[in-house]
Amino acid sequence: MNSIDEKLQPILTEVVRRNAGEPEFHQAVHEVLESLGRVVAKHPHYLDLALIERICEPERQIIFRIPWVDDQGRVQINRGFRVQFNSALGPYKGGMRFHPSVNVGIIKFLGFEQTFKNALTGMPIGGGKGGSDFDPKGKSDGEIMRFCQSLMTELHRHLGDQTDVPAGDIGVGGREIGYMFGQYKRLNNRFEAGVFTGKALAYGGSRARTEATGYGNTYFVQAMLGTKGTSFDGKTVVVSGSGNVAIYTIEKVQSFGGKVIACSDSSGYVLDEAGIDLDLLKEVKNVRRERIAEYARRRGAGAHFIPVGQGSIWDVPCQVAMPSATQNELSGKDAAQLVKSGVIAVGEGANMPSTPEAVKVFQDAGILFAPGKAANAGGVATSALEMQQNASRDSWTFEQTEKRLATIMRNIHDTCHATAEEYGAPGNYVLGANIAGFVRVAEAMRMLGVI
Repeated sequence: MNSIDEKLQPILTEVVRRNAGEPEFHQAVHEVLESLGRVVAKHPHYLDLALIERICEPERQIIFRIPWVDDQGRVQINRGFRVQFNSALGPYKGGMRFHPSVNVGIIKFLGFEQTFKNALTGMPIGGGKGGSDFDPKGKSDGEIMRFCQSLMTELHRHLGDQTDVPAGDIGVGGREIGYMFGQYKRLNNRFEAGVFTGKALAYGGSRARTEATGYGNTYFVQAMLGTKGTSFDGKTVVVSGSGNVAIYTIEKVQSFGGKVIACSDSSGYVLDEAGIDLDLLKEVKNVRRERIAEYARRRGAGAHFIPVGQGSIWDVPCQVAMPSATQNELSGKDAAQLVKSGVIAVGEGANMPSTPEAVKVFQDAGILFAPGKAANAGGVATSALEMQQNASRDSWTFEQTEKRLATIMRNIHDTCHATAEEYGAPGNYVLGANIAGFVRVAEAMRMLGVI
């Protein structure tokens, strides 16, 4: 990791001491603090009132037991989390993640990142995150329903459309949100549509929400490429992952004239030199819920599946890389390989998918790099638009919503770009995003007093 300003080092030391064994959270805090040296040099009042220390400390951490019964009648136990990180700008807002890797440190890192990401949207939403170490893979619909209902039996008391508004994340899609919202409604005896986002259209969801994170990332990278007088048109692109973020990144990149030749899941990746067949990918992943190897089998000649351990998706030469799977998936070695093969831009569709070493490689090589807290903010921005529609008992068209999304993403890009220039680091979107997000949250906290 890079060094941070000596005035901020004691803050990081204390964060590490108080949050032992949480490397992802330490990494996220370090990455923000190393951008703030320029801020405190120019505006030393941000060191007053323990503002930075308070921003690094969640307002509330909720950990609870989730007992549920599987299809064989056995009682299973999982652990649930909700970290309500910061509500200075509005109700806590952030997704729920169901994955065996989930622990409190990962949820804190995600909630910390979410606070600044949400601030960058310009929408009135604070930051939070939640989830469980439950693995939905291989579970029946009945098992997933019973798990979601047990989780919500505990968590419902901490939620509300003016308090905390969850959404989806890894392992949590429309099915899981439906089960959780149904149990919330049952327990509270109210149809409080704005308490969840990512809902189905049938009961208050927003058009374009499913597509929003992938579309938003693509809009951001398109704007970033535009600062160099180029675009996606004619570019070769690699997108890791094959969930909603990756699928709709591929869709929007293709609409901009880019050619996506590789995507992946946890079993490996496929290389399709003719360009990914999006309809087939959607059928394999969204309808059949198969592994990515099935895409290669059904695609036939020209498509190849490379299992985990026999190569990395980042070995595939491309001009634009869009890591859209999970945190720390792109290493320093991977970044060096991408630079060597001619990459000119990287857009993070996932949360912190590039390691600190990878980010340094990209920045040292002068590669355009869009950090996740800015580039993948389209999902939460559209969630806020869903909350707006719910509050007004309205429903917008897809075109209306996507137009708002495109405007928000261009504004985020322009804010990050301008902030980086203001603080003497033109083209450094990491610094621009960190400073712009921090200032918005810190100013609100300063005005609210010591809370």
